[in-house]
Amino acid sequence: MSQNAPIPPDLLRWAADHLSGVDQVTDVSWPRGDSRVWRVSAGAEVAFVKISPSTRDYEREICGYAYAARVLALHETPRLLAADPGLQAIMTSPLPGRVVRHLPLQPEEERHVHELAGRLLRRWHDHSGPASERDREAIRTSMADHATEVAACLENTTGHLDDAQRALVACVARELPELADGLPAVYQHGDYSTRNWLWDRDHGHGLIDFAMSGNGIAVEEFVWLCAAVWATRPDLKAAYLAGYGRMLSDTEERALRLLVTRLGVSYLSTGITKRDSVLVERGHLVLTRMAHEYQ
Repeated sequence: MSQNAPIPPDLLRWAADHLSGVDQVTDVSWPRGDSRVWRVSAGAEVAFVKISPSTRDYEREICGYAYAARVLALHETPRLLAADPGLQAIMTSPLPGRVVRHLPLQPEEERHVHELAGRLLRRWHDHSGPASERDREAIRTSMADHATEVAACLENTTGHLDDAQRALVACVARELPELADGLPAVYQHGDYSTRNWLWDRDHGHGLIDFAMSGNGIAVEEFVWLCAAVWATRPDLKAAYLAGYGRMLSDTEERALRLLVTRLGVSYLSTGITKRDSVLVERGHLVLTRMAHEYQ
């Protein structure tokens, strides 16, 4: 969806029912096809209104907000103000701070932000209930699906990989299903990346967007950070894990590297198919870093 898209009339009427006297609406969607979010205000009162891209996203986000309200402080997460399953719409309170992604921070402050992010996620994970057999079966299915995807990507990318990368990608397809039962399971945020972190020097670290929340393995929360941030900033990984309060087990470290490799080869395969040079470059970068870690 493009920026500055008008809010749908039925959504505006619904928002006005919950925020009387709406006088300003601003599109604040992410620049991707399924993001539909508006900031609405009525004088000094402000809220955010979002249309979920699917029923599943809507239901997960409603559950995620309920979970967040139980485990996080008022300054750490928005509160759900209203929801409409017919519109697949939610209204939430504002939160202090600015999105961390692309926020210019000095190295010391950036390490502090990552430490607080790790600390917050640990509290989030620690409130998880025990994984049911249904949860475990879903995790096994997810890992098997990843393995199948990687096998297809390997076939599509094999001529673009060196021997070390090709061997590593093959390890992903073979090993991920074997690791599934040995990995700690939690209630995940699901998209714990810097675009969903808010930072405010007075209020601290905040967290938004629960559309991908659900049961899964703890280490999946680290995959994007490992691929996009930590590979060149091990100091941020150290700060984050210090905040998280425990080091990853050998099995988790292995799974993390395999999952990051899966992400890298997926980038590369999609980039080749779509002739997208940015994705091709990103895929090569991730795979080169992961292959180097195995040497």
